[in-house]
Amino acid sequence: MPSNKIGATAATTTHAHPHAHSVAIHDYSRNPMNIYWEMTQACGLACRHCRAEAISTPHPDELTHAESMDLLQQIASFGDPLPHLILTGGDPLKRADLYELIDEAHRLGLTISVTPSATGDLTYDVLAKLKAHGVESLGLSLDGSTAALHEAVRGVEGCFDWTIQAAKNAAKLGIPIQVNTLVAQETEDDLPAIYELLKSVTVMRWSLFFLIAVGRGKLLKPVSAERGEEIMKWSFDLTQVSPFVVATTEAPSYRRVALDRMRAKGWTRAQIAQSPVYRGFEIRDGHGIVFVSNTGEICPAGFLPLVTGNVRANRLADVYRNSPVFRELHTPNHFKGKCGVCEYRRLCGGSRARAFAYTGDPLESDPFCAYETKTEAVRTSHS
Repeated sequence: MPSNKIGATAATTTHAHPHAHSVAIHDYSRNPMNIYWEMTQACGLACRHCRAEAISTPHPDELTHAESMDLLQQIASFGDPLPHLILTGGDPLKRADLYELIDEAHRLGLTISVTPSATGDLTYDVLAKLKAHGVESLGLSLDGSTAALHEAVRGVEGCFDWTIQAAKNAAKLGIPIQVNTLVAQETEDDLPAIYELLKSVTVMRWSLFFLIAVGRGKLLKPVSAERGEEIMKWSFDLTQVSPFVVATTEAPSYRRVALDRMRAKGWTRAQIAQSPVYRGFEIRDGHGIVFVSNTGEICPAGFLPLVTGNVRANRLADVYRNSPVFRELHTPNHFKGKCGVCEYRRLCGGSRARAFAYTGDPLESDPFCAYETKTEAVRTSHS
């Protein structure tokens, strides 16, 4: 899965469901809000930050059609409230049975979003077919304001124009679009220009994906925690004037930044509860989010490659609710270091994927946070 596809979440920003402007609190330790299914590893791009290290052909052990139909049954077995299903990859368009699987998911009562790769295959007719089959929204990736900048990350000449054209075609068809942008040292200076470009295109949501160093992403450089804080403040200020929602992925500390700025502006509890960022409160890798790989492996998130089972042998709901790894991730009081004592640990919780990438322990502190907790401040004052 290219690393800044929808929610990858994403785990820190929920997928841009077109009808979700407020959130009904439910128990994320029982039912996830979003399930990401990496349908295939096959993809026509060669992105420098691809989590899945996608290849041109499907993995030989990719879930079969029958196994995929069973996976949809497993997802439906979560019951009310049903998770939202995001079909990702690789490129979901590489699955010959894509539309049949979408139809079956709808039959089971699931809502569907798709994150296709922006290649020459993503034509107007393909987008029209996705809409005809009931896809609710699409995710596209844009990592530069010009072809040269975007294609330096994506690795294929022409994909900038394919992305912009796909966004325009989706607008003509009335399909809501989430645009995902990588935040790394290689892209940070270009973010304002990307924002200006997106204002000329009809999009529903712009999600800034803060780099997690997994897969090919290890070759890129993350921004510092201090710089990340500046970008998050800038992002929140944009939300006050932007024609579309501005959000973050794998930067749960944005919730703290946004909450502090909303409080400083005198927002009431009701106003905060209606803000887009509120919908992501408490959701993090493995809590509100679960990922299934193209070979059926169950992980807390696409960027947290900690295998806890396989849908071929285990039931997805059982693993999500009862496996030791998920049970720990459901419990922020079990987090270690600064994240474990932070007063924002429940609504934020830190990026469990980044903690794992840097320390090998998903319960450790997220290194991408410049905030000094009240507990830490007390310790410092007495040292």
